[in-house]
Amino acid sequence: MVLASLNVGTAVARRAARPNVILIIADDLGWSDLHCYGSTFHETPYLDRFARQSVQFRQAYAASPVCSPTRASILTGRHPARLHMTIWREAALNRGNRKLLEPVTRDQLPLSETTLAEILQQNGYYTAHIGKWHVGRAETYPEAHGFHVNIGGTLWGAPQTFFYP
Repeated sequence: MVLASLNVGTAVARRAARPNVILIIADDLGWSDLHCYGSTFHETPYLDRFARQSVQFRQAYAASPVCSPTRASILTGRHPARLHMTIWREAALNRGNRKLLEPVTRDQLPLSETTLAEILQQNGYYTAHIGKWHVGRAETYPEAHGFHVNIGGTLWGAPQTFFYP
């Protein structure tokens, strides 16, 4: 009887130890724009409080200076060049009068790529994507890449409208 109750306690402790995962990716936000990273100009009390209770990245590498390739790289763990996503969709489709021959560029994250959301979902996490997507058309929106919920993630990178519905 004592051993049975020890096992129950251990199982509960293991379950409680699993962390929540919230990954915030913000476009056009410099690493020192938040107060918790040293800004004396911007006041970000809610993000500061969140940061105090979280893991903060003090050293990082951006796979690309452009939003879409960076987002695809974070989601898959692969370099943008391996994904053939090295520029945002609109630029990839509008080659215009460019003098250089560019490599073939995808305008969406392939469904064959395994994403962080899919791995989290396989491990019992509930996943949500909120905000800018900008890595594919409707058939490759966040729901197709392992997110249970998608709020605002569209082809355009943002909602088509900010008005309900």
